[in-house]
Amino acid sequence: MLGGMWKSAQPLVMAPAQQRQLEAWVKAPSTPQKVVLRSRICLLAHQGMSNRQIARQLNTSRPTVLLWRKRLAQSGVAGLEHQPPRPVSRQRLAEVLIKQIVDTTLQTTPPDATHWSTRTLGRRLGVSHMTVARVWDRHGLQPHRVRTFKLSRDKQFVEKLTDIVGLYLNPPDQALVLCVDEKSQIQALERTQLGLPLRPGKCATRTHD
Repeated sequence: MLGGMWKSAQPLVMAPAQQRQLEAWVKAPSTPQKVVLRSRICLLAHQGMSNRQIARQLNTSRPTVLLWRKRLAQSGVAGLEHQPPRPVSRQRLAEVLIKQIVDTTLQTTPPDATHWSTRTLGRRLGVSHMTVARVWDRHGLQPHRVRTFKLSRDKQFVEKLTDIVGLYLNPPDQALVLCVDEKSQIQALERTQLGLPLRPGKCATRTHD
């Protein structure tokens, strides 16, 4: 009953030259073992052996047999020499999209406005406005509340911004965060925020070294 669960596969079609190449790889002691396995899979499939039987005989999995049968049919014997590229993970795609949203928000402006809104940026990048809103919230971006952005030329600016915001939103236990506003002996040429008002009876002082 169990044997009838799998349909018998058709013999793998290959040209005589392809068969000779695979047989040569199997016999050659210098052939990488992974290429030997792939060659044996295809040779047994060419003989008409079922995928399940091939997997059992070569101590591998049925999906592996299906993969290399398909690779030979699509790419010939050259397709057996290299591992097929892995699809990009969903996590990696999400990271790329987040970086694109942050970079576009900070580095560009829409043609007919002074700043992006979640909807205009969403239409520009082909994502929902809620996705843009979540990324802005996570990175502390509020382009509608400021006139201009002071941009960093650091190529890793987005990665560092993500790390810093993450520290504030979810600090590790017993973490100490130090924030430095200005370098020693260097005065800002222009301040974004006005200084705090002095309390009555107090006056501003300057210390000289």
